[in-house]
Amino acid sequence: MRRIIILGSTGSIGTQALDVVRANPGRFEVVGLAAGTDRATLEKQAAEFGVEFTALGAEEAERLVRDVEADVVLNGITGSVGLGPTLAALECGRTLALANKESLIVGGDLVSRIAAPGQIVPVDSEHSAIAQCLRGGSADEVRRLVLTASGGPFRGRSRAALENVTPSEALAHPTWDMGRMVTTNSATLVNKGLEVIEAHLLFDVSYDDIDVVVHPQSIVHSMVEFVDGSTLAQASPPDMRLPIALGLDWPDRVGGVGRPLDWTQATAWTFEPLDEHAFPAVALAKRVGRAGGTYPAVFNAANEQAVDAFHEGRLGFTGIVDTVARVVDEHEAPEALTRESLADAEAWARRTADAAIAR
Repeated sequence: MRRIIILGSTGSIGTQALDVVRANPGRFEVVGLAAGTDRATLEKQAAEFGVEFTALGAEEAERLVRDVEADVVLNGITGSVGLGPTLAALECGRTLALANKESLIVGGDLVSRIAAPGQIVPVDSEHSAIAQCLRGGSADEVRRLVLTASGGPFRGRSRAALENVTPSEALAHPTWDMGRMVTTNSATLVNKGLEVIEAHLLFDVSYDDIDVVVHPQSIVHSMVEFVDGSTLAQASPPDMRLPIALGLDWPDRVGGVGRPLDWTQATAWTFEPLDEHAFPAVALAKRVGRAGGTYPAVFNAANEQAVDAFHEGRLGFTGIVDTVARVVDEHEAPEALTRESLADAEAWARRTADAAIAR
C-alpha cells in the first residue's frame, strides 16, 4: 500500500486523486492533505479518509511534506507557490507526482539538480502521455516530442478576432474543466508554452525537438517520434484520473480509473499546425526556456498578473501575452539561481507587469 500526501486536495486534481483512492482502498492510504483556503472541505476530506495531518497554504504544505512519512507526494497546487513543497518532497526522498508544473518551470535547475532519476512522475496529461510512450524506446532513439493542444475556445480565430473576447468566453474550454488561471492559460496557449518548458526539463530533450500540434478532440494526449520514423501516441478519453493514477503508482497501472475508447464507433481525429501569429505564447516560452535562469519565473509571474487584469477588465485578451513579452524583454537575470533570487525576480516581474498594464 502506498502512503500518499495530496497537496491542493480541494482543487480539480486533488478531488480526482481522492476519487482514485476511494475506488482503490487497498492500494493507497492518504496520510496528509493540504488545501489553499477551503478549510471546511479539507476537514470533510480528512474525516472521510481518516487523515490526521492537514495543512492550509503553501508554507504549511511544505512543513507537512517534511514532517509526515509518505511514499508519494501529489503536488496539485496551482501556481509558483508550489515550489517549496516540490523542493521539500524531493529533498525528503519522496516520489513527486507533479501536477504543479509551475514549480518545475520556475525552479528549473534548482529542482532538476536535487531530483533523483525517476523521482518526478508527471501528472499533466501531455507529459504522462510522453512518459508512457518513452517506455517504447531508449533515450537515444528519440527524434522529437510532439505535444498536442486542444486549441482552446478560440481555435481558428485570427489575432484581430481575439482583441475583444471576454473572460466568460475564455473560460468556456471545449474539453477540460479547470480553474480560472489554467483555463485562461489554455485559451492563450500560455499553458502549452509552459508545458514545452516542462517537457524539456522532464525529458532532457532540446527545444528544437519539441513541437506543438493542435488536436481539438483531445484524445491523443501527446506523441513521441523515434529515429526510425515510428511515432508512438498515447490515446484515451480526456479524463485526468488516468494520469493521476499513474502518478500515484508509477510505473504500475491502476485498473478501472478511466473508460477506454470505443473502437466500434466511427470517429475521426484531426491535427492542425499552431497559428503562432494569433497565439505567440509557445514561441515566447521556448525563448524563455532557452534563456533559463530566472526567465521562466518572470514569464510565469507576469502572466499571472496579466490574467488577473484580464478577468478584472483592465486588460484585453491579446494584451496578456503582449504584457508577458514586454516584461521578459526588460528582465536582466541575476548571476545565481537560488530561492531568494527566484523570489526577487517574481516580485520584480509582478511589479513590472502591473506597471505595464496600468499604462
